This record gives sequence, structure tokens and C-alpha cells, in this order.
Amino acid sequence: MSDQPVRVRFAPSPTGPLHIGGVRTALYNFLFAKKNNGSFIIRIEDTDQSRFVQGAEQYILEALQWCGIQHNEGPDIGGRYGPYRQSERKNIYLKYAEQLLNSGNAYYAFDTPEELEDMRQRLKTTGSQTIQYDSTTREAMKNSLTMSSEETKTRVESGDHYVIRIKIPPNEEVHFSDLIRSEVIVSTNQMDDKVLYKSDGMPTYHLANVVDDYLMKITHVIRGEEWLPSAPLHWLLYQFLGWKKEMPEFAHLPLLLRPDGNGKLSKRDGDRLGFPVFPLNWKDPQTGEESTGFRERGFFSDAFVNMIALLGWNPPSHKEVMTLEEMIGEFSIERVHKAGAKFDFEKAKYFNHEYMKKKDSKDLASAFEKILEEKHITATADYSEKVCGVLKNRCTFISEFWENGYFFFEAPESFDESVISKKWNNSSGIKFEILLDALSSHNDFSLAGTEKFLTALLEENDLKAGDILPLLRIMLIGIKNGPAVFELISLLGKEETIVRIQKAIEIFNKSIYRTEKG
Repeated sequence: MSDQPVRVRFAPSPTGPLHIGGVRTALYNFLFAKKNNGSFIIRIEDTDQSRFVQGAEQYILEALQWCGIQHNEGPDIGGRYGPYRQSERKNIYLKYAEQLLNSGNAYYAFDTPEELEDMRQRLKTTGSQTIQYDSTTREAMKNSLTMSSEETKTRVESGDHYVIRIKIPPNEEVHFSDLIRSEVIVSTNQMDDKVLYKSDGMPTYHLANVVDDYLMKITHVIRGEEWLPSAPLHWLLYQFLGWKKEMPEFAHLPLLLRPDGNGKLSKRDGDRLGFPVFPLNWKDPQTGEESTGFRERGFFSDAFVNMIALLGWNPPSHKEVMTLEEMIGEFSIERVHKAGAKFDFEKAKYFNHEYMKKKDSKDLASAFEKILEEKHITATADYSEKVCGVLKNRCTFISEFWENGYFFFEAPESFDESVISKKWNNSSGIKFEILLDALSSHNDFSLAGTEKFLTALLEENDLKAGDILPLLRIMLIGIKNGPAVFELISLLGKEETIVRIQKAIEIFNKSIYRTEKG
């Protein structure tokens, strides 16, 4: 299919929220399509109506939109090959099931659940290595292979419950190439006669998946490793339906593993391990159980996508922090790993911090404004923007801005006494009176101007930075660790800086830690 325009699809089932593994699958399909000037399609595979969850489809589409993974065709925007929900394509599949019946590659089966269970128990009793409905067991079951054509026709026409199963040939090998795993070889003796179609008129995943990929002209199937066992069955369906030349190329992505590498990271791990596994918050409509999303935990969508991209793929540049455009330019299936990728929440936070530093301070200030409103703090947009410009290098999430920068909006009510006890003495007051006098006549409170002012003041008055700057930071914000002193003064401005220093001097002079040094 190399001469065909690249067409890939992400085909989630609306059975719950989209796991980050699903986001990665969608992302890799998207990157592959964009790299090859192709099309990225969303198809909702909702043939199993018993597992349908209200709101799941909307969640999937919203999550991908938040991530910036834009599709060219899908249930919400349409396209040439719709409908894009399998439940709306119900009338398509019977034709292909009947084609398989007529060619002898499928058959009707009328076995009851009880009869199927009896078969499994018999196989277990005999010590069989394969407990399945296959070439060795189907001859003893109730199906069109063991019934006359007249009886089969009568049972179908009378409305008896049935399924249509694929007829897997015995003693053969299925060979197919995987873009990540090279050649895959599977014995048909290890395969069972999967159900393709049910008498309620709905196909199973296997038939619908293959038929839809064919009709939608999908050129590459990029999906999770959990679908690798199904690939030989799908390969046979392409053969049986006469679509060998139209068969897409396969690529099965590595699993996402828990941080300790012990098992697949699953939906059930959401919040249980101390971090989200869903892109957005999710509330189960049946149980009311709520799960946290990366968005609501304060992650930027581009940082989240960057982190997800590197869980199983290594760009040739070996860069870590990459824009979506850079990922598209460097992406190739050949550089996707075979081994599972361990999810590291600390690494996820690292990416968010790196993106925080790159964010426009004005945009951060708009988000921070909500926190200030909750605190009943009023500040100009310009001031908030400048504060965010200082804080973004020190924070991972916007929710940390208040904790790390409350002192920009409120004068300190207490002071770190461990610094005062070591640094404040009788001569300190005189030194800070010199500082106050100089501040009162200084007017350039730009960042550069403030730094130059402080440096010159220390030199001209033979003052040691170690005697002045730690105390000055305590006077301004109450704590010993924080932004550089010149950044604090530049932001607080002349009037507020002087007021805070004067108040602190008064308190320090009364402090029980005041020494007689000096």
C-alpha cells in the first residue's frame, strides 16, 4: 500500500475514560500521519453495547482536543468514509459475514453458554493445552459444520440464537510483518474460531475492525501491544475476504508500565498510586467514583503530550523538551521501542516545570488571577504578570504560585528568627538607615536598575553582602529563601519596600535575639 496516501486511525471504545496509554496511541497515529502528509481518523468502536458508558465518547474527543491531537475525520466532524461510529454502520457488516460463510471460511454456531462451558470443562479434564473452540473441538459442537444445510437454514430462519465464527485452518502458520517487531509467526493451531457476528445484527470487534479499516482505506494500523494476539486473526480475515493487496501495515506499540515496572499501568491505577492516569477528570456515571486528570492536577497540555511522546519513542536528536511540530518532524515508527516503557510521575512534573519556564507570563497571570480572587487579593494585570515572571522559574504548577509568592501581595506578619538572631546587632540598624536613606532618593526600580543600585550601595559604604542581603530578604518577605533581593525590591517598588524595612527594623530592635555585638 506504499503508493496510497497515508491514512491512520485511532479507534477507541466508549467504555470509560481515555487512559494515557490510549492518548499515546492516538498521538503516535497523529504524528505518523502528519509526518507523512496523511490523514488521521477517529473511529468510535461501540459494537459492544453492553459495555457502553454514557459520556465516554465526549470525554475521548475532549481529551484529544485538549492535547492538540486534531483529527481530519471523525464522528464529530464527519468525512468521506463515515459514519464514524460502528453502531451507525450496523447494516454494513452482514454482507461480509455472509461472504465468509459462502466461501467456507466461516460457519454458524448454535451452542448455548452451558454447552460452551461443558466443552471447556471437558478439555480441562483431559489436560488439553488449548481450551478453545477450534479445529479439534468444533466437530463435536452444534454448528453448521456438524449439521445438515437444511437444519442450519431452518434454525437460522426460525430465529434461533446463533453466532458466526471464523473457520481457522489447522496446521498452518500465519506470517506477517510488524513495523516495530519485525516478522511475527503464529501457528493456526494456537488460534481459536473467534466469533465475528451475532444474531442480534451486531458484529464483534474483529470483523468490524477489519471491514472498517478496509472501507476507510486505512494504510497503517498503529495500536497497543495488547492487540498483537488478534493480528493473526485480522491477517486471515484480509486473506479470506480477498483484500490481501489492501492489507494495512501493522505496528504494535509497547505497553505502558507502572513506575516500578511491575505490570501494565491500568485504568484501575488512577489515583491509587498517587498520580493520575487519565488526561482529564472523570466521574463514573454509574458508580459516581471520581478520578483525577492531568489537566485538573495543573499540567499544561503541551507538557503532557511531550511527556507521553517519549514513553516508548526515542527521537534521533535525543531532545527531551520538544514542540509538537518538532515531534512531527522527528517521528518515525522505526524508533519506537519494543520493550515496555515505565511511567515516571516525577519525570512528568519535570516536563511541566520546563514548560512553565517557557510560558508567557501574561498567560500565567490570567490563570493565577483565579487564585488571587479566591484569596480576595486585588492586583493590577501588569503587577501579576511581573510576579508570575519571577515565580515561573521556581514552580511546577500554577497552584504553587501563591505558596511561593504570597509575600508579593501581603507584607510578612512573622520573620525567620534563625536569621535575625545570627545577623542582627546594634550596628545593623545604622546600616539599614543608610539603605533607607538611599532608597528614598533612588528612582530607577527596573530589574537592572535595582541590581546596580544595591551593588553600588554595598561598595560605597563598605558593607558586606552577607550582613545585609539575608536580613533584607527577611524584612521584605519574612523567610530566608526566595527570589533574589533585587527582584523583590524591583517588584515591590519604592514605597512598599521602604514601609516593610521600617516595620522590620522596629520589630528587630525589640527582638529577644538582638545581640550586643557591633
